[in-house]
Amino acid sequence: MNKRDLLLEIGIEEMPARFISGAIDDLKSKMISWLEDHRISHEEVRVYSTPRRMAIHLKNVEEFQSDVEEEAKGPAKKIALDEEGNWSKAALGFCRGQAVSPDEIFFKEIKGIEYAHVKKFIKGKSTVELLPELSELITSLHFPNNMRWGSLDLRFLRPIRWIVALFGSEIIPFTVANIQAGAKTFGHRFLGEEVLLSAASDYEKALLGQHVIVNQAERMQAIREQIEKLSAEKDWFVPIDEELIDEVTNLVEYPTVFAGAFNEDFLELPEEVLITSMKAHQRYFPVKSLNGKLLPYFVGVRNGDERHLENVIKGNEKVLRARLADADFFFEEDKKLLIPEALKRLETIVYHEKIGTLSEKIDRIRLIAKELSLLLTLSVEDKQLVDRAAEISKFDLVTNMVDEFPELQGIMGEKYALLQGEHTDVAKSVNEHYQPRHADDDVPSTTIAAIVSVADKLDSIVASFAIGLIPTGSQDPYALRRQTAGIIQILLKKNWDLPLRTILEKAIEIIGQKLETNEQLFEQLTQFFKLRLKYLLQEKGISHDIIEAVLGGELLSVPVLVDRANALQTKKTEDGFKETIESLSRVLTIAKKWEGNLEIDPQLFENEYEQQLYDSWVQVVDTYEEAEGQEAKFAVLASLQPAISNYFDHTMVMAEQANVKANRLAQMKQLADLIGSYAAMNEIQVK
Repeated sequence: MNKRDLLLEIGIEEMPARFISGAIDDLKSKMISWLEDHRISHEEVRVYSTPRRMAIHLKNVEEFQSDVEEEAKGPAKKIALDEEGNWSKAALGFCRGQAVSPDEIFFKEIKGIEYAHVKKFIKGKSTVELLPELSELITSLHFPNNMRWGSLDLRFLRPIRWIVALFGSEIIPFTVANIQAGAKTFGHRFLGEEVLLSAASDYEKALLGQHVIVNQAERMQAIREQIEKLSAEKDWFVPIDEELIDEVTNLVEYPTVFAGAFNEDFLELPEEVLITSMKAHQRYFPVKSLNGKLLPYFVGVRNGDERHLENVIKGNEKVLRARLADADFFFEEDKKLLIPEALKRLETIVYHEKIGTLSEKIDRIRLIAKELSLLLTLSVEDKQLVDRAAEISKFDLVTNMVDEFPELQGIMGEKYALLQGEHTDVAKSVNEHYQPRHADDDVPSTTIAAIVSVADKLDSIVASFAIGLIPTGSQDPYALRRQTAGIIQILLKKNWDLPLRTILEKAIEIIGQKLETNEQLFEQLTQFFKLRLKYLLQEKGISHDIIEAVLGGELLSVPVLVDRANALQTKKTEDGFKETIESLSRVLTIAKKWEGNLEIDPQLFENEYEQQLYDSWVQVVDTYEEAEGQEAKFAVLASLQPAISNYFDHTMVMAEQANVKANRLAQMKQLADLIGSYAAMNEIQVK
């Protein structure tokens, strides 16, 4: 078969940079799915994007669908044939529907019943005949935000201005939003012209001639290389923020790197303020000396070539100068704001209408932090530092700088707290209690900051659940999943032996004094935390069954749960593990039939194996508590295996005598309580 390249380009008004990568991924996956669904083979797939276009280029696309031979199932044999063995109306109707002769019917047995079948040969259609369906592919693209324009009903990310649809050199005829697909594309908005493509394969080269680098990776590489060259010429170090370079790449079609300067006096501002002003507002890269000192320069990326670059630099310097002047003003004004006044202002800021103000949230954080300090047996001095850190943890939210740059919350709080003479650990907690801010972030460095961080996150999670703000699907407006993962990460990294059950109960008790709670709250929170723990253990390579076993036991401290899962994962490959798990699981299973009294009367034992198991249990109870480490604790439980096996070999638990039966079930229950406190052993799969 002959093959041709396929090109689809959607030209639109400038797209927000943050949406481009997702849009291109959607276009690629839907195009590949469309070709697969239509049995059209192809080779290499390339996607292109700039702020004004998204495109896909497929190499060597077949000109025809592949032919297919398939079987069609018809009526059952007893329905397909009448009493004389002739074809029934049902069979004849089936053949007409499949466009075949009744002579082609054959029977196949499915689940003991014979059905009429015919083989169908479907000749592949020409690709050209099917390609106009790409109009539906375009309109099916998904974006986080859509808009309508003119009198059109179509909702799309931005207005569509042109469409290129070529199969080889042939135009694919279709229309979307009153735009007729064709072969005409457009170069750079100011440096390029319209281009009439003669073939799909000309696309990338033709646009490069019009000052458009359509390959996103090549644009990014061009920016990196230009920054490296500039850095070498100036003896600078330009730290490249990956999120920023990704955004800048999606803001330009033809990148040219330039450098500008600002007044050295602005270096008196905190470095974070300068860098945030440059990155967040202007998309500039900060410049440092080779020894890491911030310099009064910046690096920007222009959407164009080097013509009139001097004017571009002057304009950018002027804009940044105004930004930094504002930042300087904010900083000076914020230094006049005393912490008590800032805390007073928090009383007027509503965190959530059903939860209360930020000031009320801080009151709850302090109470939770106090409980955590008691559980961790902190010194009197450290308890006081924790309380002060919790009290002022949010004071910088009312400052001008954080209002202008929300990403500086905590960072500016630490600096302002130090300026007002707060203890170093307290000031650091104002910043670090937000950690971990994301999956790759560090946990707070100090115990004080870590306690306030856990308290803050616990309050947000428990209070939100209390008023019904429980994440569903992708909806998690208060980032409760991230905050739960943060708590777990802190507890693990700090190796705090704080049972999750205790922590949650304390938080619910405190929040219940202010908000109305319900009986299901603890169970809802338990399941929510268990799900985060499940993801954590999966990342550590723990098998699914062991995760279920560990999380099916008591809700212990995070370090213990992780160590327990690692211990079971290690033991799973050892000899004797299967027999041990089977014995322990058998106890858990039969103990479910227990009800009533837990007292065990040895006088009711009818054989030596009951007594041996009882003696083993008495010995193990103390040994288990004294065992250090989760492997050692499992070894203690595993030592019960011979006694359990002998017991079941010689003892019928469900005895006819009621008192004997109750006594044996009580014995099983007490054993099960000990075993189950370690893990739900019956969840572990052994072969």
